[in-house]
Amino acid sequence: MRHPEVPESLDSWWILHRMFSFDRLAWDQVAQDEKTQIIEQATAAFNELKNADDTDIGLAQMVGHKADLMLTHYSKNYEGLAHAQTIVDRLAISEFITPQASYVSILELGLYDATGKIHAALAEKGLKPHSEEWIKAFDELLKEQEKVPHHAGRLWARIPQRRYVCFYPMDKKRGETVNWYTLPFAERARLMLEHGKIGRTYHGLVTQVISGSIGYDNFEWGVDLYADDPLVFKKLIYEMRFDEASSKYGVFGDFYSGVQFSVDQFGTYLDGNKVAELNSRLEPAMR
Repeated sequence: MRHPEVPESLDSWWILHRMFSFDRLAWDQVAQDEKTQIIEQATAAFNELKNADDTDIGLAQMVGHKADLMLTHYSKNYEGLAHAQTIVDRLAISEFITPQASYVSILELGLYDATGKIHAALAEKGLKPHSEEWIKAFDELLKEQEKVPHHAGRLWARIPQRRYVCFYPMDKKRGETVNWYTLPFAERARLMLEHGKIGRTYHGLVTQVISGSIGYDNFEWGVDLYADDPLVFKKLIYEMRFDEASSKYGVFGDFYSGVQFSVDQFGTYLDGNKVAELNSRLEPAMR
């Protein structure tokens, strides 16, 4: 049975973020020929995950003390996340990188507006809410949302190839006096519409990936932002803090930010003589 107050979503990639510390001093003591073998092994494994149709991987050097390296894994099934985690843990480089944090979620497109329109359309047809006919019609209309060009292009997009990345988890408040989940559906939809308008003013400047994590991790959503200028993160997030959906109902976890780099630059990252580059920005949007 579908609860009338619950907004629907379209789900796609399973996502695993893993943050590591890197023992650079220990790495510097390794002989060059051994370093070469370790780098080649890791690069081959990362390329396998990067080039497959059902997985993707992003690498980023973190800035700050919370982590040194972040790996972002995409998979079309949940087991794929476990597979990617095992592959990385079996690499020789694992002797030098230590897990510090992780986050499990699934990419989602929230459908507040579409859910409201579906409810209205079914009411116009005179279908009894939650009857067998109502549920069948609801599912059919929801399925149509996957065919909307804007939705289809976002559902299976690969990890954005933009230089800078920011990741953070967030909740909606569930307190005794301020509780997002006790607001009427129409009010939540209005707030999310206003919230989304701010994001749209940054169209072209930032690529946003929202993932749901209820049941998978400590927070309810994960947010990834990708941009060609790191200052965009501050401006966007600061502006959104003044929006009621965030200022009154938002709760945020730790923020992680850094620079993305290409798989073939992993050795450059490990050596640390310069910041590893992001070589290719022209990858397919979806496969």
